[in-house]
Amino acid sequence: MKRNKSSIWDFVSRNQQRFEALANKVWSTPETCYTEKLSMSAHVDELKYHDFSVKTGIANIPTAVLGEYGTGGPIIAFLGEYDALAGLSQKADQFHQVPLKKGGNGHGCGHNLLGSASMQAAVALKNWLLFSKLPGVVRYYGCPAEEGGAAKTFMARDKLFSDVELVQKMT
Repeated sequence: MKRNKSSIWDFVSRNQQRFEALANKVWSTPETCYTEKLSMSAHVDELKYHDFSVKTGIANIPTAVLGEYGTGGPIIAFLGEYDALAGLSQKADQFHQVPLKKGGNGHGCGHNLLGSASMQAAVALKNWLLFSKLPGVVRYYGCPAEEGGAAKTFMARDKLFSDVELVQKMT
């Protein structure tokens, strides 16, 4: 078990800056319900960097994405969000409201962090499976419109989770 923890945490440490950069990129482009084009694109680029196959527009949602890596074994999924909220524009590192743009969008909900952290967990598991020479499929679902758009409902309706054995959602 200690060997497993070590290899996973080594990956997390080595790649921390990449995932922080992803979170910051999404923070800097706060897009609301079903308009998350730049945020989705940043997630797609990061998934491709880590050798995941990528499909966009899943469940007929233009800003939804599915990244997948591996074969055989269980299918393990991670759900990440990247949508912002209207009216929550906020300068980073402030403990009181300091909008970047009065009335603008912002990530008061923290989905810039949740999406990045979920993807980091998915990529860490993918690398651990490779390191351990174990079968398995790791999926990352980029879920837009978490706040008021019910995108996951449409994804479930289209049975995108039907073959998944385990799902982890950061909350």
